[in-house]
Order: sequence, then structure tokens, then C-alpha cells
Amino acid sequence: MLPKLAGVLSDDIAIDLGTANTLVHVAGRGTIIDEPSMVAVRATGGERQIVAVGSEAQRIIGVAPEPLEALYPLRDGVIADFVATGVMLREFIRRVRTALRFRRPRILISVPASATPVERRAVVDTAREAGARSVYLIAEPVAAMLGAGAPVQEATGTMVIDIGGGTTDIAIISRGRVITARSLRCAGHAMDEAIIRYVRRRHDLVIGQASAEQIKIEAGTASERANGRDAEIHIRGREIRRARYKSVVLGPQHVAEALDGPISEIAEFAQRALEEVPAEVAADISQRGIVLTGGGAKLDKLDEELTRRLGVRCTLAEDPMRCVIKGTAQILEELATSNHLFLSTE
Repeated sequence: MLPKLAGVLSDDIAIDLGTANTLVHVAGRGTIIDEPSMVAVRATGGERQIVAVGSEAQRIIGVAPEPLEALYPLRDGVIADFVATGVMLREFIRRVRTALRFRRPRILISVPASATPVERRAVVDTAREAGARSVYLIAEPVAAMLGAGAPVQEATGTMVIDIGGGTTDIAIISRGRVITARSLRCAGHAMDEAIIRYVRRRHDLVIGQASAEQIKIEAGTASERANGRDAEIHIRGREIRRARYKSVVLGPQHVAEALDGPISEIAEFAQRALEEVPAEVAADISQRGIVLTGGGAKLDKLDEELTRRLGVRCTLAEDPMRCVIKGTAQILEELATSNHLFLSTE
């Protein structure tokens, strides 16, 4: 009776607070918000005013009658701008709360496994200031593993590689216990930066992050050996030496070459994690394979390339971009029995 009454009085909320996107799930209602982690800022007379958040901020940047700046308040999965993150969270929470709920919500938030106690406390404090009654934290790769449907309660070892915008997170779980959870600040945005550097080095051309992401999506592949994509993309940028604009053509083989560095870093990071767990757990993973989640894991042929480099079968999860919020929502439904999965802020 009491749990049902608590549900009537307040909304319990799960949040995937990502560098690129923030997703908000309300217990009993599903995932309601999936929007860019950004705010639109108006700067006048030295004062900074946030005028929009999320999708609305993205929509009005560049088309508003006044000059607005796009601000991304999270960097590498952790809070870089406390004020902007607080405003964004408050707005998202305001949108999903129902008028009939009288108590402030309990909120469960996923954070990178490598977030320091100071970074974790910053998330907790920001969520409380945004209206939370109580705040719990879960490591992103643990949530991703649950959201991917991996058998985390079984005696065998299970491994996930969650490649987001700012971080790549790895977790290995056996018997419902986290054996290791760690983060590498090399993920989707690092891939974009690698493409920017490649175009600059090979073509003496300056392009922006948006163009690099478009290249990754439309012509990106993880392996020069893969022939699955034959798309070419025409890009336009500014020549460094001549200060004029020109166009060049990039194909999948060029993008694979550009992305070799970040992919190697992710593969080496995963290999170290495998080498540091007990031999029987590593043997389980070798037999069962590794689950890939996150938006960065959708890169064409990445599963095949990581399989080749690690010698362990890597499989892309279904709906990889929503695995973290799905897992966080699952834990939200079982808060009373999930204490062993929560992260400490001490």
C-alpha cells in the first residue's frame, strides 16, 4: 500500500545525463524527454541569460532575431557548467512532473564510471537544487548492461562497452556484482575531432564539429578492410593557407583511416579491463562475447573491428542509444533492492 501511495504523491524519475543528449524517464509513463544537452544563451552587458534548453535551444540558435550562443553544459559526461546544467535539469523536470504530484521526486541519474566523488556530488547537488527529494547515482555502463538485457544476475561474467558522446564506459558484472567499471574520455566527440584533424592534415581544410559528425554518420566506417559502405561525401571548408573555401570528397576508407586512433584507444582500454579481471570471468566473457551500447557504437563495422582487435565477439545491442536510460529506468523500479549498484559520493 505504501509504495502505491508514494507513487501517487510523487513522480520517480530516471535520467541519462549525457554529454550529447539527456533522456528523462518517469516511472509508469516511460521515456518522455530525449533532447540535446544544450542551452541557448543571450549575453548582454556582461550578463548571461539562458533563454532556452534542449531541442528548443537547438532550434532557435542561428535563426533567432538576436545573437544567441550555444552552450553545452556537460563535458566528458560530467558537469562543466553548474548553472546551465541546473537550469536545463529544472526545465526537464518541470516538464515531466504532473500537477497532481505533491512531493518532490526521487531521481536516479547515470554518470560515467570514472566520475570522481567531487563530480558525483556536483550531480547530486545540481539535481537537488533542480527539485529532487533524494538523488541516487548509477554507473552508466552498469545501466547500459541492464538496458541491453544482459544476464547480470547469473554466475557468469558479462561485459559491456558503452560508447557515448564524451566517454567510453566499460563494466564487467558477475552474480549481480560489479567487478570493474571504468571510463575512457574518448568516444563519439573524439571521433569527430579525429576527422577534423585528418581533413586538416590531408586537405589543408578547416571544418567544424557538425561537418565532422555528418561525415562520420554518412561515410563513416571502423575498418578499411570493410567494403560494406561505398558512400562518398562532399564536404566544404576553408583552406588554411589561402583563406578561401573549397570542396573535397571523402570515402569510407578515408574515414576509417581518420578513426583508427580513437578506435585503437577504445580497443586497448577494453583489453586492459579484460586482463585485470579473474581468469574465470575473462573466460566467461570470451565465450559469451561483449555487448556494445551507446550512440558511438553504431559506427559502421565497429563491432567487427573490435571483435578482430580483441579476439572476443562484440555484438551491437538493440536500440543502443537507449540502453542506458532503459537500464536506469529498470533500477528505478527496484530502488529498494538496488543499493549494491549505487555509486557513493564519498
